[in-house]
Amino acid sequence: MLTKVAVSRFCLCLIMDIRNIAIIAHVDHGKTTLVDALLKQSEDFKLRADENQELIMDSNDLERERGITIFSKNAAIRYKGGKINIVDTPGHADFGGEVERIMRMVDGVLLLVDAQEGPMPQTKFVLKKAIEAGHKAIVVINKIDKPAARVAWVLDEVFSLFIDLGASEEQAHFPVIYASGVQGKAGLEPDLTKMTDVQPLFTLIEKEIAPAQADRTAPLQMLTVNLAYDNYKGRIAIGRLYGGILKAGQKVAHIKRDGAVGKAQIGNVMSFEGLARVDVTEAVAGDIVAISGIEDISIGETIADSENPIALPPIHIEEPTIKSVFGVNKSPFAGQEGDMVTSRNLKERLERELATDVALRVESTESPDQWIVAGRGELHLAILIEKMRREGYELQVAKPQVIFKEETRSTGSGQATQTLEPIEMVNIEVPNESAGAVIQDLGSRLGQMRDMKQDGPTTRLEFLIPTRGLIGYRTEFITRTKGLGIMNSLFYAYEPMKGEMSKVDHGSLIAHQTGKSTTYGLMQAQDRGQLFIGPAVPIYAGMVVGRNAKAQDMAVHVGREKAMSNMRSKGEGAMEFLDTPLEMSLEYALEYISDDELVEVTPESIRIRKKDLRVK
Repeated sequence: MLTKVAVSRFCLCLIMDIRNIAIIAHVDHGKTTLVDALLKQSEDFKLRADENQELIMDSNDLERERGITIFSKNAAIRYKGGKINIVDTPGHADFGGEVERIMRMVDGVLLLVDAQEGPMPQTKFVLKKAIEAGHKAIVVINKIDKPAARVAWVLDEVFSLFIDLGASEEQAHFPVIYASGVQGKAGLEPDLTKMTDVQPLFTLIEKEIAPAQADRTAPLQMLTVNLAYDNYKGRIAIGRLYGGILKAGQKVAHIKRDGAVGKAQIGNVMSFEGLARVDVTEAVAGDIVAISGIEDISIGETIADSENPIALPPIHIEEPTIKSVFGVNKSPFAGQEGDMVTSRNLKERLERELATDVALRVESTESPDQWIVAGRGELHLAILIEKMRREGYELQVAKPQVIFKEETRSTGSGQATQTLEPIEMVNIEVPNESAGAVIQDLGSRLGQMRDMKQDGPTTRLEFLIPTRGLIGYRTEFITRTKGLGIMNSLFYAYEPMKGEMSKVDHGSLIAHQTGKSTTYGLMQAQDRGQLFIGPAVPIYAGMVVGRNAKAQDMAVHVGREKAMSNMRSKGEGAMEFLDTPLEMSLEYALEYISDDELVEVTPESIRIRKKDLRVK
């Protein structure tokens, strides 16, 4: 006779099939839009808000504005009585570590490729991780509604990419489906007129991606792959349940990355339904779940059976390559635009970020008002700064710096220490006429060209270049290619220092006194270089208001008033000659500043200032 527990486990073993898939692609190839279509056309899915809302997985304001996925998310859809867990993964290189972790959580992938652009740098990166994990891929050639779509060429390029990345014979014989995510259609032929919805994709997932294999009678094993934070439930760990059954209130073993085993108790157990995390009494092996109640849990740690704790292989956490100094805003305008302005506010906010971002590092300095913040790249730090300013924080940020390493190696005469620096693989697409200038630029920054191909009017370049060579170059690259160039980079490796790099200095135009900028004062200054501000903007002495055409700083009186006369009224006819100022984004400001400058960040403004405000 079966006990109640045995009957319960027997019934749970007959639960619906669970399929876990990741959706991966290069930036802006449409994966988030396609996931929206899958969600909206799944069984029993209901939008939480406006039914006409688009990009519903881009729940973060930054993602909506930038059009890219920054934070990985989980969703679940129902199909023919089964459950499909979908993980929407980041597409930017600075968040590539999330992709690696997610590969541990899924059994297959949907690889999206733009029907016009074909495989791109980030496509190669994420596909390589999927192939290394042994996953089967369903290739989705998306955006076939583009006028310049070239489906056959893209399919050939994808196949070549699989071979180049060492795919097995089985992986290289991938199933293909064609789609227009924005229209919510998919089909086995690249003909939009024969498509009505995305049901063919559901069918292909059911056919090609095997249900999650997991023993629900085995000892409990869950690997923490991601973290979230809830104001009521505290830190939430998200991961796949590899074995056993997980119940709310259950006592478990918490196995840390160093192998230490502690006792813990689960608070809430949550499963994913649609876009929401839903409290459940228990979850079974094979599912992707979220748990609360363990405040010190981190990524890569195992939740195991309290009586038979068995650790799962840990997850590698990518190391930071860029660092910057964050500090309390001490400009003359400090405290005028933000609510969170004290050192305690900043310290608590950075500590809270550490709870969910394991790739971030925060170190104290000798000053109680400053911290060294290290991340995976400039965008990683910029996203954090942008989140903080939107939450009402004011801070000042120093120029990002590369993180070097010291390595000791054995030689014939003893041991020697050498300095290592981060190297990035850069993939570039530029108009043919801009290729020569870009090659020269990267060469002067110690870049080594690995590949060069011409594709009609476009030249594709691949370089290995020190990370320090890219800091400050992206804006120059946009100017050099007249806005038509595309540049993507991925961390490649730490290698011995490549030598001295020629430094490109710039000079700044610095406000001479505090007040407001005037049209007349700006007109007098604009001949000196490129202005960052327009008229009637509050300024203070030591604030950078533009870039000097020469490689030296210059004080300018942009608040100067024009003398009145009987011949012309004040300011008459002046505006038509005033150039449009360069809009100062956070990323541009971080790239622009010199070692003796800071970016002042508030909820309302991005300003550049000199560390020493005394105008010389």
